[in-house]
Amino acid sequence: MPDIIDSRVPWSASSQLVVVTIPDWDSTRGEMRRFSRTGAGWEQVAGEVPVVIGRAGAAWGVGMHPMQPGPEKREGDGRSPAGVFPLGIAFGYAESADTGLPYVPMDASDWCIDVVDSPLYNQIVDARDVGADAVAGSTEPMRRDLHVDGDQRYKLGFVIQHNPANEPDAGSCIFAHLWGAPDEPTAGCTAMAEPHMEETLAWLNLDANPVFVLLPQQEYEGLRGPWRLPNLSE
Repeated sequence: MPDIIDSRVPWSASSQLVVVTIPDWDSTRGEMRRFSRTGAGWEQVAGEVPVVIGRAGAAWGVGMHPMQPGPEKREGDGRSPAGVFPLGIAFGYAESADTGLPYVPMDASDWCIDVVDSPLYNQIVDARDVGADAVAGSTEPMRRDLHVDGDQRYKLGFVIQHNPANEPDAGSCIFAHLWGAPDEPTAGCTAMAEPHMEETLAWLNLDANPVFVLLPQQEYEGLRGPWRLPNLSE
């Protein structure tokens, strides 16, 4: 039976889904699939690709989905937020990128603020605008190649809009970005090989209201019907 649009689902206007499933809450590896909505329902547009997530697995984040029982994402817990989230900007080290998302090139002065008591918590800011004191203590330079020994993980990525109200301690700076290695988990983001990121960004289109879904397999199967998510077995 085809999936249908349900106006009670907050992402019913979305016609692109990036879906990541993991075996269980404590898993650090998973699979990513991409889906486009057609007249017959959700259609997978590419094969499954491997991803890595947080070093401690996943926990429920704050997004478009209703609150759920289970572990909750907190700052510094090493877990990736689970749930359904809108996408923000694409970003990277180059001046431009092939993507239908708004793209913002990062500079040495750009930081994402992970300091819980900062008024700029969970926001990407330019130290030239907010001042050096405002970014003091943050561990998230957006040009990791310039600040962290040539690190290429933020060479290309996009923002997953977890915790959009920037609630203190609910978790910050959640991205999809390049992995350091196929067996290297993240601090709470989702990471993949560069070719898969390039393909994903080229496919994403802001006009399609794309959303990002991350769920353990059991939770995905239980919520697939009421949340109008694709059937992964088709």
